[in-house]
Formats: sequence, C-alpha cells, structure tokens
Amino acid sequence: MSTLRYDDLLRKLATILALAMFTLCLLAAISGVLIAFYYSPTATNAYSSIEYIDNQVANGWLVRSLHNTAGNALIVLSLLQIITMFLGRHMIGSWIVSWVSGIFLTLSAIGLGWTAMNLEWSQLGYWRFKIELSIIESIPVIGQYLRQFLLGGDSIGTITLQHLFTIHSYLLSAVALGLSTIHLVSSFLQSQPDEVLPINPQIGEPVNR
Repeated sequence: MSTLRYDDLLRKLATILALAMFTLCLLAAISGVLIAFYYSPTATNAYSSIEYIDNQVANGWLVRSLHNTAGNALIVLSLLQIITMFLGRHMIGSWIVSWVSGIFLTLSAIGLGWTAMNLEWSQLGYWRFKIELSIIESIPVIGQYLRQFLLGGDSIGTITLQHLFTIHSYLLSAVALGLSTIHLVSSFLQSQPDEVLPINPQIGEPVNR
C-alpha cells in the first residue's frame, strides 16, 4: 500500500471516528436529560431513584443502558481516535485543532465516566469515592482545594452529590458536546483529498494554476 493511500485511509478513518464520537455525545446527552427527570441528587434518594428508573419508569432501564453504553463507547472511540491520528501524524500543521480537541474530548469523556459511577451512590461507589478523595488530596498544591470543592463541606453528603451532578450534567456534558462538534468539523475539513494538479504531457510536470 502506497504512502498516499495509507494517509488517505487514516484521514477517512479519523473522520468516521469523529462522526461516531459526535453521535455518541448526542445520544448520551439526550438520554441523560431523560434520566435527569427522575434522578434525585441527594444522599438519601439517589440510589433509590436509580432503582425507580430501572424498575418502574417505562423503558427507564433501556434509556439508562443507552446512556451508560454511549459513555463507555465514547471513551473507547476517543482513545482509538488518538491512536489513529498519531499514526497519521495528525498532531501538527493544519490538523492541530482536531488533535487538541480530540485530546480534551477524551479527558472529558473519562471525567464523565468517573462522575457517572459516583452518581449511582451505591455502597461500592461510596467507599471507592472515599479512596479517590484521598488520592485527589495528595495532588501537590491543588489537591486540598480540589477535595474541598468536590466535598462541599467536611464530609461526603448531599452537597457532594449535587456538586458531582452539576459537574457531570452541566459542565462536562457541555464541554464534551462543544469539543465533539469542533473535532468533527475540523476532521471533516482535513479529510478532503488534496487537489491533484493535471500533468503537462510535454514536460511531465504538474501544471501550475
């Protein structure tokens, strides 16, 4: 396979992945809005509201499954996109916008996945979150402030859950949608094949225009 054909294949693959990532962001956003109608971000009701969505809301389990699947698939495709763009050397030149937006979209997707796990507010999630807070606190300079921001107080409670819900549903979701749009548009523009100049039959060189 020639280098030109190989590069063209990677450009098309990058565009297809960008479109898939944008679609997953939309699916996660729409299903997330539907879930938010019934989800209660309080320490006493969060877990029971999840069970209510799964067991009593019409097709609630399906919407939650779509939301979780879209979020997990977004992480996988984002990582695959980074590999694709790296192999195609799409981190320099005119590809820089696609590369940077793809990196930050991946980080946003991971952040969405992390906050989503804690929003379930199960026993396992609660104790895992306590361990994660200890790790966050050990970060130099900003660790203590970041832990205090997430907690919203001296201990894990409703304020903590509301902070996580706000970060997940408003901040990271908006960032992911914006980045996926930028990434798709920039990848689509870069996927257009280079213009091939006609060959002058007399001198065997491309004709300048």
